[in-house]
Formats: sequence, C-alpha cells, structure tokens
Amino acid sequence: MGKLLDFLARIGRVFIAFLQTIGRVTIFSGRVVSHCVRPPFYPRLIGRQMVEIGYYSLPVVGLTTFFSGMVLALQSHTGFARFSAEGAVATVVVISVTRELGPVFAGLMVAGRIGAAMAAEIGTMRVTEQIDALGTLSTNPYKYLLAPRLIAGLTMLPFLVLVGDIIGVFGGYLVGVYKLGFNPSNYINRTWEYLEPLDVISGLVKASVFGFLVSLMGCYHGYNSRGGAQGVGAATTNAVVSASILILIFNYFLTELFFAK
Repeated sequence: MGKLLDFLARIGRVFIAFLQTIGRVTIFSGRVVSHCVRPPFYPRLIGRQMVEIGYYSLPVVGLTTFFSGMVLALQSHTGFARFSAEGAVATVVVISVTRELGPVFAGLMVAGRIGAAMAAEIGTMRVTEQIDALGTLSTNPYKYLLAPRLIAGLTMLPFLVLVGDIIGVFGGYLVGVYKLGFNPSNYINRTWEYLEPLDVISGLVKASVFGFLVSLMGCYHGYNSRGGAQGVGAATTNAVVSASILILIFNYFLTELFFAK
C-alpha cells in the first residue's frame, strides 16, 4: 500500500509541476504580448530581429524545402505507379508542400537556429545580470529584449514559408520533369489546377503561429535561465525541444481547424 501511495504521489508531483509550468508560460506570454501592442516601440531592434530571423534563415529553409519537394515527388511517383496514377504527382507535391511540409519544416529549422540563439543570448544576459542592469536604467526588458523578437518571429516566418513553398514546389518540378519524364507544361498545369488559396493561406497561418511559438519558447527559457553556463545550455536545449514539440502539436490542431469536415 505504501509503494502505491508513493507512486501516486510522484505522479501528482509531476502533474502539479506540469500545471505550474503551463501557468508560468501563460503569464509570461501574456506579459510579452501586452508589450508588443503598447508603445513605446523599438523599430531598429525589430528590424534587426527581422533580418536575423528572416533573411539569415533563408538558406537553411530553402535547402530543406527544396530537397523535401524532390523526395516527395520521387516517393509519390513510386506509390502512384502501382495504381497507374502517376499524373497526381504534381498535385500531391504542391498540396503537401503548401499545407504541411513548408510550414512544419520551416518552423523546425527556425526553432533549431533562432530558438536556440534567442535562449542562449537572453540566458547569457540573465546569468551575467545584464537584464537586471536594464531595470536600473529604467528600461523594461520585456519591451526592449522580448517584444521585438516576438514581433519579428510572428511576421517573418510566413515570409520564409512562402519562399520555401515556391522552392519546394520547384524541387518537385525538377524531379518530375528531368527525372520522371513529365511534360513541363502538363506538370505546371496540374500544379495550378488543383492548388487552392486555402492551401497557401492555411500554411501561412500555421507559419505565424509557429513563429510565435519559437520566439516565445526561446525568450521564455532564456529569460528564466539560472545557474551560469550550465543553466544557459539547459535553457537552449529546452527552448529547441519545447518549440519543436509545440509546433507538431499545434500543427495537428490547426490542420483539423482548416480541413476537418
């Protein structure tokens, strides 16, 4: 009986800790969002973060979506050849890239690059007491450090996804035309024929949500890091892992919101 009670107690402690974490993240996100919509703003800092998140993430997002589109064309052709439906390859590529692969892969790549960088930078400022120094200078760290990153992540990830969609579809086109022997005009016509505005819009909405989550997790774990260099390393790891998990969870719910009948 005692072992059972100890086991239940451990489960209870884990569950309570989980609820406490959700509460802290919710309060933190509410504070950051409130500072995103209230003046004063820092346009130079927001622009710098937009360049860091958007422009410098283009190569990794472009490479990821390009080769994903190529692999998707090869795999879908292999599967559809069993049913003599090879003509559906272009449709599958464009729908899969715009709805799922573009937003998810871009979100995961940005989480690994930007989420980790945010957590490391802000975490280092926390453990070296630079954030406390901002308070002595009458500068709100939420307004100065966190809000520009959240705004930049929310606005730039849709841009990355849109570019990634184009590159991914182009990768599928190259494989379809030069590897699988499709007629270029027919491939393009099939791509445009079955592409609907909702496919692109849903992907861009997902990208905005993913950008918010990546920036939020990077800022949250960096801002609350403790314990010197080891704490900064843990915050960096936690930021990437938590952002990646949240991207996959929210991807399901957003997909159900847009396409569930």
